[in-house]
Amino acid sequence: MLRIAVPNKGSLSETAVEMLVEAGYAGRRDPRALTVADPRNGVEFFYLRPRDIATYVGSGALDVGITGRDLLLDSGSAAVEIQPLDFGDSTFRFAAPPGTVSTLADLAGVRVATSYPGLVGGFLAQHGITAQLIRLDGAVESAVRLGVADAVADVVSTGSTLRAQGLEIVGPVILESTAVLISAQPTVSPLADGSWVAVRAMVPRDETNHVMDALYDLGARAILVSSIHAARI
Repeated sequence: MLRIAVPNKGSLSETAVEMLVEAGYAGRRDPRALTVADPRNGVEFFYLRPRDIATYVGSGALDVGITGRDLLLDSGSAAVEIQPLDFGDSTFRFAAPPGTVSTLADLAGVRVATSYPGLVGGFLAQHGITAQLIRLDGAVESAVRLGVADAVADVVSTGSTLRAQGLEIVGPVILESTAVLISAQPTVSPLADGSWVAVRAMVPRDETNHVMDALYDLGARAILVSSIHAARI
């Protein structure tokens, strides 16, 4: 039975649940239920905190999950994005008091408050910048005014909340996020012949032939494909 993680609350939850129900899957009738079995479709749903989903999927405890690209990258999980789901869009930006930060380089050595230290730290590292990241669970816009940080990195819509706290958007876009379908890394199992291993992975249906050809060119043999008919996500 395919085990699928679904957000149990937050901005992604309602749309994800509606999408699954419209696709013919069983929905949970009790909002307190943590699991819902759908034997007719061969799946079982686990309702989890959106921030934890990538960890469960990346560890192999669950097969597939719906979460935000931002949460996947922030988690540092071994889970991989399969495809975007075209809802839950958001943009991550830096913000600071006017005149204090002009370019990304100005963030070097600066205290940056964020709820996504993994995501922001990875972005800064890619640009060769080291900053002091301060993790907060929410309302990071207040961090500068309260003296906890010199700048912030957070989801930005119109920017009105930031301006109300005396901040302006600075630097490049950190990430354009959206809801994504994720899965664990390919499963590698030993075989009796120690020179071979069995690899199991899930790929988008329309890429099957390309993936099979690429695997064959790399030396893979006995390549088998099985369809997950219930996965209409």
